[in-house]
Amino acid sequence: MTRPIIYRPDPELDLVLERTVDVPKHLVWLAWTTPEHLKKWFTPAPWKTVDCEIDLRPGGIFRTVMRSPEGQEFPHLGCYLEVIERERLVWTDALEPGFRPNRHPTDSAVGGGISAFTAVISLATHGKGTKYTALAMHKTEAERKSHEAMGFHDGWGKAFDQLVDLVRSLEAPGAASS
Repeated sequence: MTRPIIYRPDPELDLVLERTVDVPKHLVWLAWTTPEHLKKWFTPAPWKTVDCEIDLRPGGIFRTVMRSPEGQEFPHLGCYLEVIERERLVWTDALEPGFRPNRHPTDSAVGGGISAFTAVISLATHGKGTKYTALAMHKTEAERKSHEAMGFHDGWGKAFDQLVDLVRSLEAPGAASS
């Protein structure tokens, strides 16, 4: 049996967002792994995620299309590296599906000068809620600083708040959840 990788943030290269929320872990997982749910929260308003494709397995596709308030679209294509049901998602836009090197680097207009990065989303049960950790790993300190300066904590934080709002609506009596 393979032991899971332990991700230790490097403060020179990585950005971390941690939150503990009073929503169940399985619904946070559902919001991350169901395209119709992800499109409702993934991009901080007033931006929108207008398309999403997920093949939830190592080597599978993680593709989103974000739309700016002005109507410009920014496609992002990535590949899942690790999927541990209801515990961890790891993907990178350095690779395309099937672990192929990405032939279409992230658009610098939305990437703010950062190239590819790897994201690790970790979920842990915390009482009746969830401890959520998002780790964005960068190739260089300059790219980490650029991502931070373009609003990583605010943007990823707002997006997570939108995820929590969505999850709470899924918990509501009569709401359909998978």
